[in-house]
Amino acid sequence: MDQGIKPINRRQGLRWLGAAGGLWAAALAPAWAQSWPAKPVTVVVPWPAGGPSDIAARPLAKGLQDALGKPFVIDNKGGSGGNIGTAAMLQAPADGHTLLVTSSAPVAINPSLYKKMPFDPAKDLIPVTNVLRVPLVLAVPPNSPLNDLKAVMAQIKAKPAESIFASAGNGTPQHLTGELFADALQVQMTHVPYKGSAPALTDLMAGHVPMMFDSLASIGQHIKSGKLKAIAVTGAKRTPLLPNVPTLAEAGLPGIESYAWYGLFVKAGTPAAVVQQLNAEALKVMKTPEFQRTLADTGSEYVGDTPVNFAAFVKAEAEKWGRLVKISGATVD
Repeated sequence: MDQGIKPINRRQGLRWLGAAGGLWAAALAPAWAQSWPAKPVTVVVPWPAGGPSDIAARPLAKGLQDALGKPFVIDNKGGSGGNIGTAAMLQAPADGHTLLVTSSAPVAINPSLYKKMPFDPAKDLIPVTNVLRVPLVLAVPPNSPLNDLKAVMAQIKAKPAESIFASAGNGTPQHLTGELFADALQVQMTHVPYKGSAPALTDLMAGHVPMMFDSLASIGQHIKSGKLKAIAVTGAKRTPLLPNVPTLAEAGLPGIESYAWYGLFVKAGTPAAVVQQLNAEALKVMKTPEFQRTLADTGSEYVGDTPVNFAAFVKAEAEKWGRLVKISGATVD
């Protein structure tokens, strides 16, 4: 042995390996981001094609594809309130090449609504950014004698046992917004669930049900055509698409805000560098004129955010809607 070189003992060797491992990990993080995406990216939308989630997913996927030079392919997998598609997305590797764009249901509502869940959104998903949000509208049939929120509230309080509202289905944001409304009025209303917005809106326009909360993206065209009468919107401010319709707060019921929102998620375990790059690229797309046009056309609002802030928002939404599920007794099992 060369007398000028001292042997390394085991403890020194482990320290060196630990230090080298740390340097390797630090060097690898940027490499992950630089190599992503290395292949086509699948964007799972856990709803049937043509649904509201596509309003967020399709322009976002196209923008990311144009910016990053790799295909971003939409994969619609509907069923069980978003649970089937979300569970399928979680079977893919945590490498950023399979994304999830979904409404609030499978990540913030279903854990309270379903007795058994095929995944735990709080543990299995990483929130990347909120993509957009759409206020809901309280609407009544065109021939309804009720023309404003004060009249609606007066009738409900006078005859709570006869007060009915329709929704797109049990546990949907439309249903739970109705429950939030009833809770604020301190009355119990009768909920009539439908299998989606379309049949509920058909019965509302025909006068078979007296009122309904629905997403502006779904109900707006029927209000503009005069087939429905808008009473109030559930957002913090008026929407440019219905500038003459007041917010609930303006109309006399403060403290209620509700949105149908759509967010971008990846599987837990995805490298932090990929999450950060995906967030940055998504925000760039969401600020483009093309995406802003989508927002304007659908009455949606830009709500891009950091992963940390979006995670806090998702947690707060899960607590908010979990309380309403419990109050309403809603279940789909």
